[in-house]
Amino acid sequence: MGISRPTTIVFGSFAFYRPPMTPLVLQTRAFRRRHRNLQEFKTSGVWVRISGTVQSRFQFSQSNLGTAKEMFVKPPHVMQLLVFPLLIFSFFGCKTGAVTEGSVLESKTVAPAATSTPNAKPDGDIRITIAAVGDMMIGSPYPRGDRMPPEDGKDMFKLVEPVLSKADIAFGNLEGPMADSGSSAKCRPGSTACYAFRMPTRYAKYFKEAGFDVLNTANNHAGDFGETGRASTRAALEGVGIKHAGSNSGQFSTAYVEAQGKKIAFIGFATNNVSLNINDLPAAAAAVRQADKKADIVVVSFHGGAEGTDNQHVRNKTEIFYGEARGNLPLFARTVIDAGADLVIGHGPHVLRGMEIYKDRLIAYSLGNFATYGWFKLIAETRLTAILEAEIDGEGKLVGGKIHSGKQIDWGVPALDLSGEALRKIRSLSDTDFGANALKFDDKGDFLLK
Repeated sequence: MGISRPTTIVFGSFAFYRPPMTPLVLQTRAFRRRHRNLQEFKTSGVWVRISGTVQSRFQFSQSNLGTAKEMFVKPPHVMQLLVFPLLIFSFFGCKTGAVTEGSVLESKTVAPAATSTPNAKPDGDIRITIAAVGDMMIGSPYPRGDRMPPEDGKDMFKLVEPVLSKADIAFGNLEGPMADSGSSAKCRPGSTACYAFRMPTRYAKYFKEAGFDVLNTANNHAGDFGETGRASTRAALEGVGIKHAGSNSGQFSTAYVEAQGKKIAFIGFATNNVSLNINDLPAAAAAVRQADKKADIVVVSFHGGAEGTDNQHVRNKTEIFYGEARGNLPLFARTVIDAGADLVIGHGPHVLRGMEIYKDRLIAYSLGNFATYGWFKLIAETRLTAILEAEIDGEGKLVGGKIHSGKQIDWGVPALDLSGEALRKIRSLSDTDFGANALKFDDKGDFLLK
C-alpha cells in the first residue's frame, strides 16, 4: 500500500498537521465496502486511523463530528491526540492564515489532498465492461472421437466473437479439462456413454481468438482427469495468455486482470473439495475479503445449483442434486457481496436462471450452456444461451449493461438470436423469483436501472 500522504486534521475549530504514516493498512474503497450501510460517513476529506488498524477518508460534518471525536479518543490513540496538538501549538503558537502543510488553521473544513495522478478519472466516471457466458466444452474425443466439431473447432465462436471481443474483459466457464491423453476414473472400462470430457489443448487458442481473458476452472467436470488434467488445463490456458480461476482453493483460486486502470479479481467457487466450496460461507467471505485487499473490483464465479429444465427457478434454500449439496445460492451470493464482491456470475444448471440486484451489485444465477458441443442434450431451454454484458464503475457499482439473446445451433455452436427468446425467459424468471429486486431490461436487452 505504501506510505500515507501528509494530512491536516480538523477538530472542531482547530486543526493540526500529521506527518505521513506507514503502512496504509486499507484503502478507502475497501473500508467503504465493509461499511456500505454507514451512510453518515462521506468519502472526501481527512485521513482517519480507526482502532489502530484501519485508515480511511472521511469528511465530518457538524452533525457527525462527535462520532469522529469518539473514534479518535479510543485507545491506543489517547496519547496521540494529546501529544500532537501540544507539540503543534508549542511550535507554531496560535498562528492563523492560509492553508499550508504544518500550519494551524481556524477552518472547519479541509480540502482533499491532491492525488498522485491528477488526470485520473474519479471512480464514478470509470466504465468497465465485462462480458460473461456460461458453460463451454467445445469438443471431446473421449470417450469417442465421433463428436468433434467441424474444421477442428476453429469457427466455434465465429458468430459471437464480435460481442466478446469488444468487452474490456470476457469471461466464461470452462466445463472440463484440456488434455490430450488419459482415461477418466469416472468411466467404466469400455463405456461409450460417460460424461467425462477433455478438450484438446490446441483448442485453447480458439478461446483466445474469441476474446476470452479469464476462464473459470471450478466446476464438476474440471477434475474428470484428476490433477493431471487440472495441471494440463492451466498450462494450456497460460500458454495462450488466458487467466484461470478456481483450479483449487489455494494458489489457483483467484485470477487478477487489469482494465481501465483498475485491478480486477476473479474467484472461482464450486461444490467439490478441491476448489473453494460454495457451501462454506465463512471461507467464501474470507476469500473475497482477501482478494479485496489486492484488487479494486472483485468478481465471484460459482458453479452450483441443481441441473436441468426442472430447476430453472432459484430456491432460497440449499439445492440438492444426486445427493450433492449444490448451495443455497441467494445466501451465498449475498454473503460474498457483503464481504466485498462487486459482480456474481453463476453457471452449472445447464439452463438460464433469473438475475437480481443487491446493494447495487448484479447477481446472475445461471448463464446456462454457451458452447457445449457434441455431448450435451440440447433441447428447449437447454439450447437457450445469452451473453451478459455488465457495465460497472470504478467502485464496482452496476451502471449499465445488456443481455445478448442467443441459442446453440447444430450440435452446440453459440449464435446470437434476434428473436429474443432468451431475454423473455430471463425476464420471466427474474420477475417471478426476485420481484422488486429483479434486473429490469428492455426488449433489446439494455438494462433499465433506477
